[in-house]
Amino acid sequence: MISDKIQFRVRYGETDQMSYAYHGNYAAYFEMGRTEWLRKLGVSYKNMEENGIMLPVINLNTNYLKPAKYDDVLTLKTSLAKKPTARIEFEFEIHNQNNELLTTASATLVFVNMKTNRPTRIPEYLLEKINFKE
Repeated sequence: MISDKIQFRVRYGETDQMSYAYHGNYAAYFEMGRTEWLRKLGVSYKNMEENGIMLPVINLNTNYLKPAKYDDVLTLKTSLAKKPTARIEFEFEIHNQNNELLTTASATLVFVNMKTNRPTRIPEYLLEKINFKE
Protein backbone atom coordinates (compact mmCIF):
# COMPACT_ATOMS: atom_id res chain seq x y z
CA MET A 1 0.00 0.00 0.00
CA ILE A 2 1.49 3.34 -1.06
CA SER A 3 1.14 5.88 1.76
CA ASP A 4 2.02 9.47 2.56
CA LYS A 5 1.71 11.58 5.69
CA ILE A 6 1.12 15.28 6.19
CA GLN A 7 0.79 17.33 9.35
CA PHE A 8 -1.37 20.36 10.02
CA ARG A 9 -2.82 22.23 12.97
CA VAL A 10 -6.56 22.60 13.66
CA ARG A 11 -7.30 26.29 13.22
CA TYR A 12 -9.79 28.21 15.35
CA GLY A 13 -12.09 28.85 12.37
CA GLU A 14 -12.36 25.09 11.78
CA THR A 15 -13.87 24.42 15.19
CA ASP A 16 -17.38 24.45 16.60
CA GLN A 17 -18.58 25.91 19.88
CA MET A 18 -17.04 22.95 21.78
CA SER A 19 -13.58 23.67 20.27
CA TYR A 20 -13.83 20.43 18.28
CA ALA A 21 -12.89 20.34 14.60
CA TYR A 22 -16.21 20.66 12.79
CA HIS A 23 -17.09 17.41 11.00
CA GLY A 24 -17.63 19.17 7.67
CA ASN A 25 -13.94 20.14 7.52
CA TYR A 26 -12.76 16.55 7.31
CA ALA A 27 -13.55 16.29 3.59
CA ALA A 28 -11.14 19.20 3.01
CA TYR A 29 -8.51 17.49 5.20
CA PHE A 30 -8.80 14.34 3.08
CA GLU A 31 -8.49 16.41 -0.09
CA MET A 32 -5.25 17.89 1.26
CA GLY A 33 -4.01 14.33 1.83
CA ARG A 34 -4.91 13.17 -1.69
CA THR A 35 -3.44 16.27 -3.29
CA GLU A 36 -0.12 15.89 -1.47
CA TRP A 37 -0.10 12.12 -2.11
CA LEU A 38 -0.32 12.81 -5.85
CA ARG A 39 2.15 15.70 -5.71
CA LYS A 40 4.80 13.46 -4.11
CA LEU A 41 4.37 11.12 -7.10
CA GLY A 42 5.13 14.09 -9.35
CA VAL A 43 1.51 14.62 -10.45
CA SER A 44 -0.85 17.46 -9.57
CA TYR A 45 -4.61 17.83 -9.91
CA LYS A 46 -3.93 20.96 -11.92
CA ASN A 47 -1.79 19.07 -14.45
CA MET A 48 -4.32 16.27 -14.68
CA GLU A 49 -7.07 18.77 -15.45
CA GLU A 50 -4.85 20.52 -18.01
CA ASN A 51 -4.52 17.06 -19.62
CA GLY A 52 -8.31 16.61 -19.69
CA ILE A 53 -8.82 14.38 -16.63
CA MET A 54 -10.78 15.26 -13.50
CA LEU A 55 -11.24 13.20 -10.33
CA PRO A 56 -14.62 13.75 -8.66
CA VAL A 57 -15.34 12.02 -5.35
CA ILE A 58 -18.14 9.47 -5.69
CA ASN A 59 -18.02 8.01 -2.18
CA LEU A 60 -16.72 9.22 1.19
CA ASN A 61 -17.09 7.29 4.44
CA THR A 62 -15.82 8.77 7.69
CA ASN A 63 -15.62 7.24 11.17
CA TYR A 64 -15.20 9.81 13.94
CA LEU A 65 -13.61 7.94 16.85
CA LYS A 66 -12.44 10.88 18.99
CA PRO A 67 -12.65 14.62 18.39
CA ALA A 68 -9.78 16.69 17.04
CA LYS A 69 -9.58 19.92 19.02
CA TYR A 70 -8.51 23.48 18.41
CA ASP A 71 -4.71 23.78 18.11
CA ASP A 72 -4.14 20.01 17.92
CA VAL A 73 -1.37 19.00 15.55
CA LEU A 74 -2.83 16.30 13.34
CA THR A 75 -1.05 13.72 11.23
CA LEU A 76 -3.06 12.55 8.24
CA LYS A 77 -1.98 9.30 6.63
CA THR A 78 -3.28 8.81 3.09
CA SER A 79 -2.96 5.34 1.55
CA LEU A 80 -3.87 3.85 -1.79
CA ALA A 81 -6.30 1.03 -1.02
CA LYS A 82 -5.85 -1.02 -4.20
CA LYS A 83 -4.61 -0.81 -7.77
CA PRO A 84 -6.62 1.89 -9.58
CA THR A 85 -8.62 1.26 -12.75
CA ALA A 86 -11.28 3.80 -13.68
CA ARG A 87 -11.58 4.40 -9.95
CA ILE A 88 -8.99 5.21 -7.32
CA GLU A 89 -9.63 4.35 -3.68
CA PHE A 90 -7.92 5.93 -0.70
CA GLU A 91 -7.90 5.14 3.01
CA PHE A 92 -7.20 7.77 5.66
CA GLU A 93 -6.16 7.85 9.30
CA ILE A 94 -5.92 10.95 11.44
CA HIS A 95 -3.84 10.90 14.64
CA ASN A 96 -3.29 13.72 17.10
CA GLN A 97 0.05 14.83 18.58
CA ASN A 98 -0.31 12.08 21.23
CA ASN A 99 -0.59 9.48 18.45
CA GLU A 100 -4.22 8.79 19.35
CA LEU A 101 -6.28 7.54 16.40
CA LEU A 102 -9.09 10.07 15.96
CA THR A 103 -10.61 9.36 12.58
CA THR A 104 -10.58 6.76 9.83
CA ALA A 105 -12.09 7.21 6.41
CA SER A 106 -12.18 5.94 2.85
CA ALA A 107 -12.86 7.75 -0.40
CA THR A 108 -13.49 6.59 -3.94
CA LEU A 109 -12.85 8.91 -6.87
CA VAL A 110 -13.44 8.26 -10.55
CA PHE A 111 -11.27 9.34 -13.47
CA VAL A 112 -13.43 11.37 -15.85
CA ASN A 113 -12.57 12.52 -19.37
CA MET A 114 -13.40 16.23 -19.35
CA LYS A 115 -14.27 16.29 -23.08
CA THR A 116 -16.82 13.48 -22.91
CA ASN A 117 -17.74 13.83 -19.22
CA ARG A 118 -17.54 10.03 -19.04
CA PRO A 119 -15.46 7.73 -16.82
CA THR A 120 -12.13 6.66 -18.24
CA ARG A 121 -9.24 4.46 -17.18
CA ILE A 122 -6.44 5.82 -15.05
CA PRO A 123 -3.92 7.68 -17.24
CA GLU A 124 -0.96 5.45 -18.06
CA TYR A 125 1.57 8.03 -16.83
CA LEU A 126 -0.05 7.96 -13.38
CA LEU A 127 -0.29 4.17 -13.28
CA GLU A 128 3.43 3.94 -14.08
CA LYS A 129 4.29 6.34 -11.24
CA ILE A 130 2.18 4.39 -8.76
CA ASN A 131 3.81 1.05 -9.63
CA PHE A 132 1.36 -0.65 -7.27
CA LYS A 133 2.51 -3.88 -5.65
CA GLU A 134 -0.26 -6.06 -4.21
